[in-house]
Amino acid sequence: MILDEFRLDGRVAVITGAGQGIGRGIALGLAEAGASVVVGARTEADLDAVVAEVADGGGSALAVVADVLAEEDRRRLVDAAVERYGRLDVLINNAGGTGPRPAMATSEQFFDMAMKFNVTAPFLMSQLGAQAMVDTAGSGAIVNISSRASDMVMTSFAAYGAGKAALNQMTRNLAAEFAPVVRVNGIIVGGVATQGLDMVLTNDELRAQFEANTPMRRPGTPKDIACAALYLCSPASAWVTGKLLHVDGGCERPAMDVPVPRLRPTAGGA
Repeated sequence: MILDEFRLDGRVAVITGAGQGIGRGIALGLAEAGASVVVGARTEADLDAVVAEVADGGGSALAVVADVLAEEDRRRLVDAAVERYGRLDVLINNAGGTGPRPAMATSEQFFDMAMKFNVTAPFLMSQLGAQAMVDTAGSGAIVNISSRASDMVMTSFAAYGAGKAALNQMTRNLAAEFAPVVRVNGIIVGGVATQGLDMVLTNDELRAQFEANTPMRRPGTPKDIACAALYLCSPASAWVTGKLLHVDGGCERPAMDVPVPRLRPTAGGA
């Protein structure tokens, strides 16, 4: 049966940034498909809620409080999966994100953190995860969660967009190196109804503008992204690697514009 190709029975998945939003949605979706899930995030209460929800659905989950920016936490996430379940099959690099900031107000420190959080940490997690997959399961799949800010011009997102664009290219490069034993793909996400979009979705005028500029006329949901993640980490996509799947409601331009100050001469300048 073709639907069996979307099952993850007996497989083990690590999901970063899994306490809320997209990461939580992916964790619940993979668990429903049969995977044992190891959920990592910085807030223990959020993780405990995800574990409880997985258990209520008859699945198995393990919470690991972890900050992907810390080397010991990254290693602990992978080690916990192998110690509890004996293997690792799937890694979802979901943790990331950087708030909007005009380019001229972006410090070197802010830019460096955007790169570290959005591409360096996923790269280091991928190194650990790929090796654990080969050592314990013989093969596996990595899915990187990217953003339309990576390939669409968006004001105030120079740092974040650069980080996610680097993540896209890293995905392609790792796919070439890790094939055929570990597949590496990415999801380029549009505007999803999570806490990060609350300011827009709770304002009637802004929400109407957002929906009017989105061909599918609604924001995405964590479940929309979870369905794509399930495809990319299940046997259904066994002949797919190095690809970036757009899940964005059909947007080809920003659904919202973030205003920025005009660039002007400094005092005493021209």
